[in-house]
Amino acid sequence: MKPMIDQIGGEDKVSHLVGHFYDLIETLPQGRAIMEMHLKGHGLGHVRAEQFEFLCGFFGGRRYYHERHGHMNLREIHAHVEIGTGDAEDWLAIMDRAMEDTDVPSPQRMQIMSTFRRAALSLVNT
Repeated sequence: MKPMIDQIGGEDKVSHLVGHFYDLIETLPQGRAIMEMHLKGHGLGHVRAEQFEFLCGFFGGRRYYHERHGHMNLREIHAHVEIGTGDAEDWLAIMDRAMEDTDVPSPQRMQIMSTFRRAALSLVNT
């Protein structure tokens, strides 16, 4: 079976998805708390690049994030951030919308969202 990155359209699709996701974070009321978390850190420009690199590897493509940071441990990446259940649910809802808006095929979107749900809820720490 082809890696997920190939099933959804390659690195160009991942780049488009990440860009649209953060455009939604910046414009939807549901994204406000997530945007504020990022603004306390390195900012949205930084996180756009980091998420692209992470998701390429997460979806079975080149592991840019791992090459740069030596790991892909989500808990370690987010350890400095207070994340509530509502934050995780908002992130998931916005990511699902971003995938729908960028035409990620439904079967792949459902599979990705199932994995994202487990990952996002595992990061809840408040």
